[in-house]
Amino acid sequence: MSSSSVHDILREIEALSEEDRLALDEQLGGRLRQEWEREAGAARDEAQRRGVDQTTIDHAIERRRYGG
Repeated sequence: MSSSSVHDILREIEALSEEDRLALDEQLGGRLRQEWEREAGAARDEAQRRGVDQTTIDHAIERRRYGG
């Protein structure tokens, strides 16, 4: 998508009524939540397949922060 297309879309959004902008925001937020849930589910499945649990993650973070 070109920069001019993005600017055109933004102008159209700015021309919407408050009610329509809120509806658009809700729809876009819902799409983002669905995508996040799909990606998070795939990451959890991959972690489980690799035997990575929360304790392993916590220890890795601690080692990264504090060494050791």
